[in-house]
Amino acid sequence: MSTSQTLSFPSPLYGGRLTVDLQAIASNWRFLNGKTRAETECAVAIKGDAYGTGQEKVAPALFEAGCRTFFAAVPTEAIQLRKILPGAVIYALDGLFPGTHEHYLAHDIRPVLGCLEELEEWTVVCKAAGRSFDAAVHVDTGIHRLGLSAAEFTSAMTDKDLLGPFRPSLIMSHLACGSAPDNPMNRRQLDQFREITAPFADVPRSLANSAGVLMGPDYHFDLVRPGISVYGGQAIETEPNPMAPVARVEARIMIVRDVPEGDTIGYGATQIARRPLRNAVVAAGYADGMLRRASSTDDRPGGFGMIGGYRAPILGRISMDMITLDVTDVPEHLLKRGAFVEMLGPHVAASDLAAYAETIDYEYLTSLGRRFERVYGPLT
Repeated sequence: MSTSQTLSFPSPLYGGRLTVDLQAIASNWRFLNGKTRAETECAVAIKGDAYGTGQEKVAPALFEAGCRTFFAAVPTEAIQLRKILPGAVIYALDGLFPGTHEHYLAHDIRPVLGCLEELEEWTVVCKAAGRSFDAAVHVDTGIHRLGLSAAEFTSAMTDKDLLGPFRPSLIMSHLACGSAPDNPMNRRQLDQFREITAPFADVPRSLANSAGVLMGPDYHFDLVRPGISVYGGQAIETEPNPMAPVARVEARIMIVRDVPEGDTIGYGATQIARRPLRNAVVAAGYADGMLRRASSTDDRPGGFGMIGGYRAPILGRISMDMITLDVTDVPEHLLKRGAFVEMLGPHVAASDLAAYAETIDYEYLTSLGRRFERVYGPLT
């Protein structure tokens, strides 16, 4: 299958443009794969439309790079992914929705069974067929979201009457504090996962997300399932991000105007011009994934864009369809009507924007709006 990156001709009808670099995504996956032990498989989490980058294009690029196991979230994501990748192993992280097992079987989707009720329902299906259908079993080691408790897991895995012919294809858990490697929670979860799964070492095991991959081989087991790092995000907050950026958001300049000293900018009059300003209004807003929490006020700076190497701070509130930028110190020849401003990308890291918005880069990537023109090609 081809993953060639042919740039489409830019359309003047779009207010913004989202460029996704498929080769950078594939390169990030190969980097992470190279960090694992030789016997460890490197899968990928591709939920949330490949973290906002577009599953339809990204999945084939990752498969071509060598990835063979993919983790979607809900069954509809997994079924769509199956249409794209007929030869891949596909798990649905959100588990087995009640009464839907026929859809999982019809599309060869493996649910990640996260509670006793799901496990019991799946084993009934296996008993009726007299065979084991592939599924993962999720054991909770402290995050207290999905997953059987340690006691439930041990009891279920040793109850031959309960399991019948079913044998898990994977045992997994999930790190709660991987973004902070020094947090003692990581070691507690690792020790607990190793202890409770040791009697079942003949079943492949998985604990590591992106941060777990970067924390070293103790966390790798038989399969790792990175997500945010594949898409250029920062998995570990306390260290430089080694991943290549994969996406760039550019917003079109609609108007450049003067703002007299003392006037206010935007909804709520939350920011006053402390000097005569030049501002540029660009065609992107929170409806496009530019989070409103990154707005600027007199008391708190907001995010920024980049124009030809010049930083342009956000002025006032981000609105649904527009952002106002301070371009007072940007050369006039860069401020032509219709020109593009980088709002996220190689020069405006999603993690930096996330800090202004008091969130994480995951939210920025998965929130990228559908109004942008989507282009697949290199960012440089």
